[in-house]
Amino acid sequence: MNNILPPRNPLSDLQLERYARHIVLREVGGAGQARLAAAKVLIIGAGGLGSPLILYLAAAGIGTIGIVDFDEVSLSNLQRQIAHRTADIGRPKTQSAADAARAINPDVRIVLHEERLTAANALEMIGGYEVVADGSDNFSTRFLVNDACFFAGKTLVSAAVTEFDGQLATYKAWQRRGELPCYRCLFPEPPPAGSAPNCSETGVLGAVAGVMGTLQAAEVLKEITGAGESMAGHLLIYDGLETQFRKVSVPADPACRLCGSSPIIHSL
Repeated sequence: MNNILPPRNPLSDLQLERYARHIVLREVGGAGQARLAAAKVLIIGAGGLGSPLILYLAAAGIGTIGIVDFDEVSLSNLQRQIAHRTADIGRPKTQSAADAARAINPDVRIVLHEERLTAANALEMIGGYEVVADGSDNFSTRFLVNDACFFAGKTLVSAAVTEFDGQLATYKAWQRRGELPCYRCLFPEPPPAGSAPNCSETGVLGAVAGVMGTLQAAEVLKEITGAGESMAGHLLIYDGLETQFRKVSVPADPACRLCGSSPIIHSL
């Protein structure tokens, strides 16, 4: 199901005022803000990571935001999924998150994908966007999103969070094959079923999800505006208990089943 709101013309007088703090940045300026207004970003998951992503990208003036989620808001979500309110319990997360984004910035066009991402629909869904931000909470979806972005030639900004820790990376292996890694270069195979507990079993500090989702939003904005250096080829690791960040280089794996020199995976 898609629910599309009509866009408004970018950089009107009101928008120049709304985005004034962006426009005065040398690395963004009016041209960068115009790129944000023209951009299309797909967010996978409207949960702990997707919530700050959706809100910050809406506030930043991303022209089109797609939200993929098939779940409903529950009481246990509210400790970390800040796009939703108590009154939203029982509503589809896509609709609740869209309302929150519209309340911040009515100029943003919202596309709702109230369905599960599958191998059958991933390429078509992702194909309509230029950047994909993965905030899913399971390995099967992360691998699927990685593979679809690789085949579609789309930039992927991926984050993960558990307990007090988080990870962040940008993947563009399709752009410089053999030089930049994909997700499978770091994690060749999903872990065995049941070996990787989810946050309902291990717990997660809500604010840590906010930290990682906000960092993810910043990287999406950098990719669109061209500000700073891309995270592609690196992995950022956050230790919330020690308040430490560690950024490590990640090379492409020549034996990668997807982007290596002799790939085994040729299509979804």
